[in-house]
Amino acid sequence: MRLISWNVNGIRACMEKGFMDFFKDADADIFCLQETKLQAGQIELDLPGYHQYWNYAEKKGYSGTALFTKREPLSVAYGIGIEEHDHEGRVITAEFEEFYVVTVYTPNAQRELTRLSYRMEWEEAFLVYLKKLEEKKPVIYCGDLNVAHKEIDLKNPKTNRKNAGFTDEERGCFTKVLESGFVDTFRYFYPDLEGVYSWWSYMFQARAKNAGWRIDYFVASEALKDKLLDATIHTKVMGSDHCPVELALREG
Repeated sequence: MRLISWNVNGIRACMEKGFMDFFKDADADIFCLQETKLQAGQIELDLPGYHQYWNYAEKKGYSGTALFTKREPLSVAYGIGIEEHDHEGRVITAEFEEFYVVTVYTPNAQRELTRLSYRMEWEEAFLVYLKKLEEKKPVIYCGDLNVAHKEIDLKNPKTNRKNAGFTDEERGCFTKVLESGFVDTFRYFYPDLEGVYSWWSYMFQARAKNAGWRIDYFVASEALKDKLLDATIHTKVMGSDHCPVELALREG
């Protein structure tokens, strides 16, 4: 079973940069998007064989998530059930027989960390949400988590120490997630692999220089460890400032 997650930084723009080529080649069982940046009715994606689910931000051209799946879910939920956190289209949860799949676009702490306090509230609420799901069955969540967890996860850790995405607070939240019974699947398979990132700034030729950050993840409940086959970061796939990430899973 193949699951793919991609922050497309605007699905309409990404469509013009080869999205459908990658989508067809990947042939994923479940394909999750973040930062779709559109409203209902602004795009019609022809994806034969897939069920489509979209969550839009109230603010136009902002945030948003989508989930495409070959197998119809038992149920689908939008948001995390907390009014103050559910205006930006950041979460879709699909329930399957063996587990939940959650696509999430975690709020960015922003320049000058203007949204860091909100980010901390979000992190706490989202972890509670995940653990509540886990009471019923294991969880796989994926997306742009807007944090590089360890120094190995970005090119320039020293100069980014207090910048959004690499603050002690944000990194600490991800540590808490792992301590709460979840697995960072890429590091599970490749604990010491350096120089593999999923996001590069559009400035300063960052991608050409591979001056990137690993901020896109597949995170799984520890109960699923035995079913994990591999985790991949598709660094050569263009179309966004992020590249797709993938999780391969043993079924049954």
